[in-house]
Amino acid sequence: MQTNSKLLSCVEIEPRKPARSSVVWLHGLGADGNDFVPIVPHLGLDESLALRFVFPNAPRIPVSLNMGMVMPAWYDIAGPDLRYRQDVDGIRRSEAQVRAIVEREIERGIPSRNILLAGFSQGGAVAVHVALRFPQPLAGAIALSTYLVLGDTIEAEIASANRGLPVFQAHGSADPMVHIERGEALREELAKVGCAVEWHEYPMMHEVCLEEIEAIGAWMRARLR
Repeated sequence: MQTNSKLLSCVEIEPRKPARSSVVWLHGLGADGNDFVPIVPHLGLDESLALRFVFPNAPRIPVSLNMGMVMPAWYDIAGPDLRYRQDVDGIRRSEAQVRAIVEREIERGIPSRNILLAGFSQGGAVAVHVALRFPQPLAGAIALSTYLVLGDTIEAEIASANRGLPVFQAHGSADPMVHIERGEALREELAKVGCAVEWHEYPMMHEVCLEEIEAIGAWMRARLR
């Protein structure tokens, strides 16, 4: 494992063989790039996939929802209702930063069709936002316990290359932070633009579970074979 100093700092896990695929995985509010590293062994991925994991660290910014405390965040959140007063500038900044990381993977020899964008909660919102707008076809997106941002711009901004993007989406039925209705609204918007959404619902809160991780691994294997 190594930490990359270019662009946003990233925690990276390299495969034993030269990488042929990549997943760029975005953490949630207040976490960092190490947050999802422990799940990698539980995904059940074969070494033959030669998959590189890239876990970027979000910049540290004041977050209004948390009384202005400075913490890792992809953008500011004004309040608990995630539909209103969205931080457009912050979302656009993160869009550019994450896109740059995907472009770096392409420069490192990974075809865009072998790149997945993944994220949890706030990170999932950014991952989906970037994937829909990326100009080259991606392998898919993984949207965990997340929601839609800047939904009124999707139709105008979606890249034709990713209009049929495969998406793995999972949500906890008892999530008190991102209510499942927000996840369902995202699913509906993705379907409207032709995305092939595989929806999973689990009896959990704002978290991930082993059954979910195993399902993610199966979906990743199908996308990257």
